[in-house]
Amino acid sequence: MFKAFYSLSKRPFVKEIETKDLFMSDNFKEVKARLDYLKNTRGIGVVVGEPGSGKTTALRLFADSLNPALFKIIYFPLSTGTVMDFYKGLASGLGEKPKSRKVDLFQQIQQAVTSFYQDQKITPVFILDEMQLAANRFLNDLSILFNFSMDSQNPFLLIMSGLPYFMDKLSLNQNQSLTQRIVMRYYLESLSKEEISDYINHQLKLAGSNHPIFTPQAIEAISLRSRGLPRLVNNLALNSLLMGYQLKADNINEEIVFKACEEAGL
Repeated sequence: MFKAFYSLSKRPFVKEIETKDLFMSDNFKEVKARLDYLKNTRGIGVVVGEPGSGKTTALRLFADSLNPALFKIIYFPLSTGTVMDFYKGLASGLGEKPKSRKVDLFQQIQQAVTSFYQDQKITPVFILDEMQLAANRFLNDLSILFNFSMDSQNPFLLIMSGLPYFMDKLSLNQNQSLTQRIVMRYYLESLSKEEISDYINHQLKLAGSNHPIFTPQAIEAISLRSRGLPRLVNNLALNSLLMGYQLKADNINEEIVFKACEEAGL
């Protein structure tokens, strides 16, 4: 299809990309630095951003950077199952057979975390995604679950990620016991206009392109429609390539981008 037409060796603008090949925007560099700080201090961190801004990708980049001999990663999206399924998932991720009662699960998780940290010298890293779905009661549970030795030590990393309004939830009075223990917060911004051009060219280079495909005006159109969100940039660029192939256009111009947007409902 369009790969041969545009002399590409593989499909560009896909999410199946190795972390070593990710485009390192200024925001990605900063969130990586913030997460590295959290790694060194341990404790609780929060990363928020608009849908498609790259939160989960940033967390994957951080997770891949961790030494598996020193860190154990437990990833859990809150949209999966019930609250009890979540607690059982944490216990299972720590290699435990989950207890049936919540109070027993809490004790089981804390004991497992302590054992990893003190006995095996391994720090458990809990990455909780889609946290904007969390009820206030659940956030209160987290403040209890991740309170070790009367809040005198942090034998873990807890990273909570979600949409921006998750920060509004954390600011409520009933969630202050958790909020006050957060040592790192970061809002992942969109790509700048200059970064969008670099991002598109980076993706095309990874796909084997050796010549410009998108005109500057096309990139400007993608920037306008995507608002700098990497997921939307990917969708718009890919749909533009498909439209360009159908039109047998040697280059993608702004007219093709707008046609692709209209056809895809973007």
